[in-house]
Amino acid sequence: MPHIQLNNDAPGIRGLAMYRPDTGQHLYNLAQALLRAGSPDSTLTNAERELIAAYVSSQNCTDFCRNSHAAAARYLYGEQRDLVDATLTAPESAPISPKLRALLTIAERVATDARTVSDDVVAAARAEGAADGDIHDTVQIAASFCMFNRYVDGLATLTPTDPAAYDAMGERMGTLGYITPESATR
Repeated sequence: MPHIQLNNDAPGIRGLAMYRPDTGQHLYNLAQALLRAGSPDSTLTNAERELIAAYVSSQNCTDFCRNSHAAAARYLYGEQRDLVDATLTAPESAPISPKLRALLTIAERVATDARTVSDDVVAAARAEGAADGDIHDTVQIAASFCMFNRYVDGLATLTPTDPAAYDAMGERMGTLGYITPESATR
């Protein structure tokens, strides 16, 4: 049960965006920019961006964000959807590219303590083919999802337990991107 009366039954950040559409619009715009548009010099796919968001949310133990963004990543990966769960379970042995594995190391360090993103860690990502835009977007996705995770968990938003609910969210995010939900009446 949420810590505050949201006046809607939407789960996770969606319910919060409906409660405060003035700030919710900006958060959705940020998610769209990070997970769909990206830096002009980034080679990350939308599926990889969603996977980074799910990975950071998993590191932060935020079930709603982990499950919804994992569902979006699965939808976007299509036939390769199983690599999402493999990555969230064991990134070191998951069937992902060395570049993505190196970027997940950066994302994990941002989530844990951003000061530990060292020259060596960045050099390792570059050695695997990461461009400056890839490194930038990984850090920005990780930092933003730490904020999103804390917002969702800090207000104890509704977190569905039915996996089918996340499949529907993943398909919506995968096809429509991040569009602000209709605001609820206060």
